[in-house]
Amino acid sequence: MWQPNNKAMKNNNNMNVTINKQDEKTLVVLDGRIDSTNADQFQQDVAPLMEGDNPDIEFDCSGMTYTSSQGLRVFLLLQKSVVARNGKMVLRDMNPRVKEVFDITGFSNIITIV
Repeated sequence: MWQPNNKAMKNNNNMNVTINKQDEKTLVVLDGRIDSTNADQFQQDVAPLMEGDNPDIEFDCSGMTYTSSQGLRVFLLLQKSVVARNGKMVLRDMNPRVKEVFDITGFSNIITIV
């Protein structure tokens, strides 16, 4: 079983992903853009979070400046995995422009955003 260990990953295409286990949940800090140049790497970075006994995930999105539809797809895959394991996924401190993308696409009705 994968256990996050204050793991920081840097995507070469303007996205940094930092994963920390905190108590009963996992905190993921996003910094930069999720777009067609790095969405696959973002999915690889968070793929271990789709398994294991600790399905509660909180994303700090304060540094996320953009997401494409490919980034939305990764969030949807994570959400489905979390729900299947009776967990909770929360995206917090989202930039208003990024939040608008989630609102327009209806993802804010699927994923908890605070």
